[in-house]
Amino acid sequence: MRRLAWPLLCMALAWATAPAAHAEVARLDDSASPRSQVRSDFARARVVGERLLELPMGRIEYRLATAPHVGRTARIFYVIPALVTGLRSPAGMQVQWRGNGVFAGGTGRPGDRVQVWNGVVRTPWMAEVFDLTLHIDPAELRLTRGSALSFESYFEIETLP
Repeated sequence: MRRLAWPLLCMALAWATAPAAHAEVARLDDSASPRSQVRSDFARARVVGERLLELPMGRIEYRLATAPHVGRTARIFYVIPALVTGLRSPAGMQVQWRGNGVFAGGTGRPGDRVQVWNGVVRTPWMAEVFDLTLHIDPAELRLTRGSALSFESYFEIETLP
């Protein structure tokens, strides 16, 4: 009994003395963005390597409402939804983006949450343009006739204490 009590006591003590402040996570409102839904146009796709399609999606402009977070230290994440219409598996697609402002470029797969910015929020709106490219394994596509590969990425903000 004593052997079990000591680890439990240590865990309880650590929990009780941990700082009460913690990061708050919220989805950023991007409803002012001209286009946030990404839909494929396979006419622009090109074959890369043996089994990969590269599909340039072009420039996607995002306008994020950051007013509730002005003056706070924060991190912003680009979130790729886990479920992508027309895709059988997250391993079948990689999203690549290049920021054209203050956000970092990067890559991710469906279900990923990738940090693109950190600092103090200074303005009520943050605007960014991503040059977006999809890399797709055609074997992982499950599109019905007339449908398109589509998804809507979004941004989350994590404000720090």
